[in-house]
Amino acid sequence: MASTQHERQQVFYGWWVVLAAAVASLVGYGPIISFTFGVFFKALSQEFGWSRAQTSLAFSLSILLLSGISPLVGRLVDRFGARRVILSSVVGFGLGVMSFSLLSASLWHFYTVYLLLGIVGVGTSPLPYASVISRWFDKRRGLALGVAMVGVGLGTLITPALAQTLIAAVGWRHAYLYLGLLVIVVALPVVGFFLKETPHLLGLGPDGAPLVHAEAAQSHHPEPGLSGAEALRTAAFWLMLAAFFLVSASVHGCLIHLVPLLTDRGLSTQSAAFATSLLGGAVLLGRVGTGYLLDRFLTPPVAVCFFCGTAGGIFLLWSEAAGGVVFLAAILLGLGLGAEGDLMAYGVSRYFGLRAFAEIYGYAFAAFGLGAVTGPLLMGGSFDLTGSYRLALGIFVAASLLAGLLMTRLGPYRVWQPTAQPAVADGA
Repeated sequence: MASTQHERQQVFYGWWVVLAAAVASLVGYGPIISFTFGVFFKALSQEFGWSRAQTSLAFSLSILLLSGISPLVGRLVDRFGARRVILSSVVGFGLGVMSFSLLSASLWHFYTVYLLLGIVGVGTSPLPYASVISRWFDKRRGLALGVAMVGVGLGTLITPALAQTLIAAVGWRHAYLYLGLLVIVVALPVVGFFLKETPHLLGLGPDGAPLVHAEAAQSHHPEPGLSGAEALRTAAFWLMLAAFFLVSASVHGCLIHLVPLLTDRGLSTQSAAFATSLLGGAVLLGRVGTGYLLDRFLTPPVAVCFFCGTAGGIFLLWSEAAGGVVFLAAILLGLGLGAEGDLMAYGVSRYFGLRAFAEIYGYAFAAFGLGAVTGPLLMGGSFDLTGSYRLALGIFVAASLLAGLLMTRLGPYRVWQPTAQPAVADGA
């Protein structure tokens, strides 16, 4: 009866799950912490007398802890379900952001809050949402993941301006208070009411297919795929992590230093800011476009196209191109950053199955996060050492091309049959 009722619905419920993930991601760790850090930066350092290096260290520590703890949170998602992890994380994350309104002049107080946000922030990242969506979709998994991750992109466009408006209107302490409250008010009811763990709960299979009795019985057994320990013993695992680290370091290094790089070369502050906006818009296009392509082509060729495009954008910056070419470089970088998010989640699901998806994706997410820390440091070191970004940019061109080459070595997907032993592809 339940199956018949859902078959008659025009919209597969999985798309409501995607929408819930997108809306909740608007107020996740990336939009609320990563992309507003610079907005609060001067207000905090000026009020408490902290140096820029001291203030910046808080964010670096938070990202490092978030990256390191991602596999552990992934295990919790695989064991207890994404919904429980997300709901508890949203509450902890929201309260953590609100606690900044009580911040003292102690640097250790500041660092402690950011470290705690790194721990609970993993549960508000794309990691648990990708786990749920991969179970709701198979044939259209790429597009579903891409649409869900648009929420992060939109959040990164909205929250910096919102934070700046709040600081100007009510001060930075109340701005933090309202942002933390926003996290709880938006994400908690959306996830609580609309995010269903699996389609089996509604008598459905992936993509809305009817769930017959045999499949329903099978759903109570462990899902097909590799365990985290088994994945660590495959070449595909290490190839993917290396590629994701290299591209993340390359793109984030350019992203963080894009405005000073362009203004150093004579562009106006307004033009440099416009280039950054174009990069952000291209991230959104890259997420949806990559998802669409992944449903039609294998992961390696899609990855090669986008990673080579990333290398092309960085090469344009290295060559000190001027005029409209600078904006083309920013777009290529944004497409690469947007593509990487989809490629991680989709690639993990196809090469390792869903049995320990969240844990394995947690390792990939950790590599991505470490790259996001390493890249900007390398760019800054290049400038301090040589007075130019060209050394780091040359390294990033080579790193992006190498990442594309590594993805070509992944080979075919493993074939995961719910009712049969999976066939293992050679070399994977």
